[in-house]
Amino acid sequence: MKNRTKINQTHMKKGIYILPNLFTTASLFCGFYSLIASLQGDYSRAALSIIIAFFFDGLDGKIARFTNTTSKFGAEYDSLSDLVAFGLAPAILAYSWALSPFGRYGWLAAFLFVVCGALRLARFNVQIGIIESKVFNGLPIPGAAAVIATTVMLFYYLGGEGTIDHVSVLFTIVALSLLMVSNIKYYSFKDLNVFSRKPFVTFVLIILILIVIVLEPHVMFFTIAVTYSISGPAWQVARLVKKVLHRDGEKEKYEHHEI
Repeated sequence: MKNRTKINQTHMKKGIYILPNLFTTASLFCGFYSLIASLQGDYSRAALSIIIAFFFDGLDGKIARFTNTTSKFGAEYDSLSDLVAFGLAPAILAYSWALSPFGRYGWLAAFLFVVCGALRLARFNVQIGIIESKVFNGLPIPGAAAVIATTVMLFYYLGGEGTIDHVSVLFTIVALSLLMVSNIKYYSFKDLNVFSRKPFVTFVLIILILIVIVLEPHVMFFTIAVTYSISGPAWQVARLVKKVLHRDGEKEKYEHHEI
């Protein structure tokens, strides 16, 4: 009887949880479809697929934690999915849409985005439990991908046609790549408990934000993505300024005391 129980436990450990991994697969599918759309020159649809993958990626982990179905397999599968959906897919989109006219500088910038995304994911996996959960160490790869995708979507929404060859896109891709592997801290929203009681005005504010997003989704998604990507450096600068002001204040206080 004990042997049979041990065998059943072994089989259970070898199995995988279906529901959260289905959402991860959906995110991977969107990333793969984005690659196909980019190769076919349908950049608007390729960008939209990345955004849809972004939402699926946000759901799989939450569902796994909510249903108590987290696993090492799910975490590894999620990272591999993220590399395709938020590393390779946006890099190919950016290269096909804007970087190809720059020759080797263009494809090297696209490769830099992919390799920095891979390094960002690998570092995140080994730093689980080391870095406090309410912050990310470096720009998350879905956030960097969202900047690229929403930029393309906004371009066509504003009447743009075909491709673009502006050098600002090249510098943006490089900047996003470096932000991913930086030590700049980004808020993770993991301590944001939507199930707890909040002030009434908070609920009204959320409703207003949702209304604005529905009215102008292309503009708002772009604004949110860019704002989050620069929030890390802005937060870092604010902390440095606060530290310098505090140090100067302590110095003046000490000098005044000496006098």
